[in-house]
Amino acid sequence: MSLLDTLGLKKGEGKGKEILPIIPEAVYETGVLELQDIIAPAALEVNSNFLRIGDKVARTIFVISYPRFLALNWFSPVVNLDKIFDISIFIQPIETSTVLRQLQKKVAEVQSQIHRREEKGLVRDPVLDTAYQDLEMLRDQLQQATEKLFSVGLYITLYADDLEGLNSVQKEMESILESKMVYVKPALFQQKEGLESVLPFVSDSLQVYSRLNSSPLSSIFPFVSFDLSSDSGILYGINRHNNSLVLFDRFSLENYNSVVFAKAGSGKSYSTKLEILRNLMFGVDVIVIDPEREYEYLARAVDGRSFNISLTSKHHINPFDLPPIGEDESPSDVLRSNVINLVGLFRLMLGGLTPQEDAIMDRAISETYAVRDIVPDTDFSGTIPPTLSDLELVLAGTEGGEALAQRLSKFTKGSWAGFLNQPTNVDINRNLVVFSVRDMEDELRPVAMYIVTHFIWNAIRKNIKKRLLVVDEAWWMMKSEDTASFLFGIAKRCRKYYLGLATITQNVNDFLGSPYGLPIITNSSMQLLLKQSPASIEVLQKTFNLTEEEKFLLLESEVGEGIFFAGMKHVAIKILASYTEDQIITSDPAQLLAIKKAKEDFEDAQ
Repeated sequence: MSLLDTLGLKKGEGKGKEILPIIPEAVYETGVLELQDIIAPAALEVNSNFLRIGDKVARTIFVISYPRFLALNWFSPVVNLDKIFDISIFIQPIETSTVLRQLQKKVAEVQSQIHRREEKGLVRDPVLDTAYQDLEMLRDQLQQATEKLFSVGLYITLYADDLEGLNSVQKEMESILESKMVYVKPALFQQKEGLESVLPFVSDSLQVYSRLNSSPLSSIFPFVSFDLSSDSGILYGINRHNNSLVLFDRFSLENYNSVVFAKAGSGKSYSTKLEILRNLMFGVDVIVIDPEREYEYLARAVDGRSFNISLTSKHHINPFDLPPIGEDESPSDVLRSNVINLVGLFRLMLGGLTPQEDAIMDRAISETYAVRDIVPDTDFSGTIPPTLSDLELVLAGTEGGEALAQRLSKFTKGSWAGFLNQPTNVDINRNLVVFSVRDMEDELRPVAMYIVTHFIWNAIRKNIKKRLLVVDEAWWMMKSEDTASFLFGIAKRCRKYYLGLATITQNVNDFLGSPYGLPIITNSSMQLLLKQSPASIEVLQKTFNLTEEEKFLLLESEVGEGIFFAGMKHVAIKILASYTEDQIITSDPAQLLAIKKAKEDFEDAQ
């Protein structure tokens, strides 16, 4: 309504006439903006077999016939069709007593037709025999309350830019459905009613019903993903393509490893903590190497345990600790493997070793173990392992080892002695264990992550149990060849111990710049790519063979959105958490401050 209409005037009127005062309320009412004005299309044209909604055309079709049997997930190809459409399913239960009376009459009719054919000497009709068997079976199931009967209306509204495209989409949809022996018709002269039935008004204006019992009705369940949905596992997110659920179990794949790549603030730690929380509900033990103390609150919330690893920490790990000897392992193999790992550790701690120093260190470590009666082919379980001070003494008495002993002294007598030169006092017998290395100096952080990972690996080998090892900001370990090699070794061997390795990083170039970066990815059956920066997208596109559309999807994604890979399949995903989960796992500073303030206000009120 225009202002002239409000005033009761026509165009050209009012000249030379007395103008009445404008009523403010009337002007306001003509200019008010309501929700319908915002969501309504610019124009709506109703035709016999299609609607024109703004610059789009739409057509509603409905199911008129189902086959005798509906296979499980027969509706998945429709749900996952790469077209724009809306689906509405109306389900209304029917009283069993009413159905039984109707079935009794129908059975009598079919039985009468069969008898008449027999009296006339006609060949039996397979259609009548099958109908009689189906009716009797349905009666039995309804009487035994193992099935119920429902009136079901299934409507689909298709959208396209023009009529040609709309007809093409309809043919494609009909082809999929008819291959399942499900037949549809367009809602002729009822397109407006069809659109009303599909829009979220919970109003069935078409009222075209078919009768289905419980079993075939369950096969129409629409929230399935053709690509990534399984009967077991946890909810990873929502399939952005069709809004179905991405349900998956990493322990059902050929290996249980995963990698997560995302730029800072894109939700990589959030999505990882959400996966941890949901895996804990299924009895999976989780161990986290946390570089920023982001997982401590989660550990407290689930009655886990958190260790802060630093130079002044009360928690210590002795790198000379030995793993238990497995049933398929020999003591000599276990000792040899640990010596090799320790040489790699000291190569990292001392800033590199020459080939001669490497050989001296290898021999000195073996002699250090021998001082404690830990030698190959002997049962050294229960033996107290040596410490760094023991190695320093051996090096000092070894020809050519004096310089190495001097370089090692800062870890045994200097400010760094508190962390390494102590017996282990860390126990990880909880469902969630977090090792935080945030307070460790940057120079020592790769060393700390290596030692913690080595300790965890030895602990995991004690008993086989479903576990997940999370290494956040893994690029710290990829900066050194020794730590990267050790991490890759875990990725290759962890399946044997029912362990999944989850590596997370925001620095893609550093991770893939390591010679072990790509092998770790290829040894990970799951990958999650969240929002990426332009600087790293080209490397990721080449590594994961992304299309141009997927490349731009990662550049334009919101927080918690990206691409989820599992084996050979992948989908666009959106990570979603419940309110309670969000309060436990959030790392948003604004949210954390709000939670802290609410807690303080509550304590003050008490």
